[in-house]
Amino acid sequence: MRIGLRILLGYFLIVGLAAWFLLNVFVAQVKPGVRSTLEDTLVDTAHLLAEVVADDVKAGKIGDSQMLARIQSFARRHVDVEIDGLNKRSLNYRVYITDQHGRVTFDSSGKDVGKDYSLWNDVYLTLRGEYGARSTRDAGTDDTSAVMHVAAPIMDGERIIGVLTVAKPVSTVQPFVERSQRIILQRGAVLLGLSLLIGVAFAWWLNRALRTLMVYIADVEAGRKATLPALGNNEIGTLGRALEAMRNKLEGKEYVEELMHTLAHELKSPIAAIQGSAELMQEDMPAAERQHFLGNILNQNLRQRQLIDKLLALIRVEKQQRLSAPETVPLRALAEQVRADVSARLLARGLTLETFIDNLIVKGDPLLLRQAVGNLLDNAIDFSPPGGVITLRAEQMGDETVISVSDCGDGIPEFARERLFERFYSLPRPDGAKSTGLGLPFVREVMALHGGRVTVDNVQPHGVCARLCLPIVIVS
Repeated sequence: MRIGLRILLGYFLIVGLAAWFLLNVFVAQVKPGVRSTLEDTLVDTAHLLAEVVADDVKAGKIGDSQMLARIQSFARRHVDVEIDGLNKRSLNYRVYITDQHGRVTFDSSGKDVGKDYSLWNDVYLTLRGEYGARSTRDAGTDDTSAVMHVAAPIMDGERIIGVLTVAKPVSTVQPFVERSQRIILQRGAVLLGLSLLIGVAFAWWLNRALRTLMVYIADVEAGRKATLPALGNNEIGTLGRALEAMRNKLEGKEYVEELMHTLAHELKSPIAAIQGSAELMQEDMPAAERQHFLGNILNQNLRQRQLIDKLLALIRVEKQQRLSAPETVPLRALAEQVRADVSARLLARGLTLETFIDNLIVKGDPLLLRQAVGNLLDNAIDFSPPGGVITLRAEQMGDETVISVSDCGDGIPEFARERLFERFYSLPRPDGAKSTGLGLPFVREVMALHGGRVTVDNVQPHGVCARLCLPIVIVS
């Protein structure tokens, strides 16, 4: 499982559990909170009414009391109001009065007058000077059928002469409870959804940064040109920069060791030839032979210089991970520059260079591209027979711009095909000479910098075709 998905699942589990716990607490507290508010209202109402009817109860005028008559007619009043989006169309207070023995002497509903309520908690506790209240279900275990009763003592001085109870069905406030619970759940779901989106965004960012770093590591492991991507000023960026620094140190050490071994091996031959010629020139010999050995020394010295120059150019390209400032390079202008560079060699060998250049452009380093095409032309000149024809083409093929150099030489031997791009590997020219073996490795590195590739293949009936394949440039 990817680390980003693990973090997302862990984050969502923590947020989900926290949200579930909090929502359960909030939802569970809505009902008791509303009922406590209802009870508080009933307490105030009971004590108010107990104080209002105290004189009529004390005088024994319950049946003739105008106040109690109005209370009895209260339930018949018509009402149609909207409270916070919920309609109220009935008045639900029930008021009853019991004497000091607990017998009902007044009931606004008119159904329980004369009954003994002395054992109901509201009456029983109030007659003993305590807070009397009860919640009684009308329908078995249905909690929504409960009716809340709150009692207040009717006083004659310090003596309790009766109890007034105000009752209200819990079902009248249940819609408010359910609506509050529904809103809490809806807002909680929105909050949970937002938390999930934040978690997804964070996991995507983390996974994207890690994937970018992993792509970079894979490119380094495969030996491809790779530059450290922008990872930001965070722990992942610090890790990437540490890996880049470690890579540079390791690659630099290995590169120097390999370079020193190969350079020492390649310089052995010209140094030995120079030493042998110098030793022979110490002896007496005809002027013609002395001139021959002197020419050999100069040729070998030239070979060393070419080897070192090309090796330095190759090193610069190999250590370069990306083009610093790519430019637009017109291929027709590039072809003319390369033609001018090799014109002297073409003339000396009696060769003809034919160019077929479409009006195309590429993005890259003009000097490196010029050197790469020049190296291919140098190889074509070396392997072409005198009087031969070399062809330079530039055309669009699919989604690539292809620059090709074709000669009419003998082609590449089968045994050498796999080693063409090895450093210092060189096939003998028709005249027996050998090159530095650094031209094609240089071309390959230049193509890697430009996001392209190089191929070298035999063509029929004879000759070799080298192709530089570059990404096409779309002109807006």
